[in-house]
Amino acid sequence: MQFYCPVKLYEGENAVRAHTAELAALGTKALIVTGRRSAKACGAYGDVAAALDAAGVGHALFDAVEENPSVETVMAGRDLGVAEGADFVIGIGGGSPLDACKAIALMIRHADQDAAYLYDGAAPSDALPVVCVPTTCGTGSEVTAISVLTRHDLKVKGSIPHRIFARLALLDGRYLAAAPRHILANTGVDAFGHMAESVVNTQADDYSRMFAFAGLRLWQKSKAVFAGERAATTADYRNMINASAMGGMAIAHTGTTLPHGLSYALTYHLGMAHGAAIGYFEARYLDAAPADQRAAVLEASGFASTAELQAFYDAVCDSRMVTRGTLTRAVDELMQSDKKLALAPFDASRDVVERIAGLR
Repeated sequence: MQFYCPVKLYEGENAVRAHTAELAALGTKALIVTGRRSAKACGAYGDVAAALDAAGVGHALFDAVEENPSVETVMAGRDLGVAEGADFVIGIGGGSPLDACKAIALMIRHADQDAAYLYDGAAPSDALPVVCVPTTCGTGSEVTAISVLTRHDLKVKGSIPHRIFARLALLDGRYLAAAPRHILANTGVDAFGHMAESVVNTQADDYSRMFAFAGLRLWQKSKAVFAGERAATTADYRNMINASAMGGMAIAHTGTTLPHGLSYALTYHLGMAHGAAIGYFEARYLDAAPADQRAAVLEASGFASTAELQAFYDAVCDSRMVTRGTLTRAVDELMQSDKKLALAPFDASRDVVERIAGLR
């Protein structure tokens, strides 16, 4: 077994303000990486900017990160960071800004390199210091070394080979209060997928299961909020953001498996939200899993069966755009990934993968 999680994480109300000194100690000028709206709307950007101002640390804003960030966006962020003289990077938002900020930190450090460096697995992975402030409850990117980017040249989405952990993660459940219900639902399904896939995984061990099952038990407490059956409370927001981080800690050790591998075609070709895309496959993935692992995941998350899990997914996520052609393409692409297939603790033959995809 092994355990490695080098991110210093603080969770609590006003986490940014409470840890201003540690945030400011990372450099003299920050590049703040966000999406176009949500980081400002939820108050996280204002909190970070105020903390840096109070500490006398300069900052520049790159707020152009799209959902499923592209290589081109990363390079644009890199160029701004270099021009501004940034010496650390702060990502605020969901998985897209957090994944992008890691890649941007890498490329600012290697400012003399072009975009090909992002995919050079033999090149050094040293990056500027990174801080992550999540504002959704699904990514877990604040505690993983993964950066998932879109390559328009190849029409694919996937992880870069460089492993880049944040130095600091600041979690405050209050930021979730500004998120629309469909964002909470999609990102909540993403968190469930992280935890389920880290259990049904050849790399699972006692450490990864510790995070996954603790996270699923927290996640279960707010399942009715994701389903729109009741309003969220402060405790729900805290449970959601902590479950997301625990899911991230779990997959940081195991990696994700077949549902994530299948999801990329849906997000790229259909524009489907990431959580909805992975969730499309989760119930059938559990159907294929060893019985003891399936039962443990269902029990911890409060589902009586995979049919009940599927009904929950159908109620909270929109999958009407999914086509048989896209699913076939997803299977074709996944069957070329021996690394992803090897993480499934069962025979991931094409017939089995087609059943998980809903083609059989």
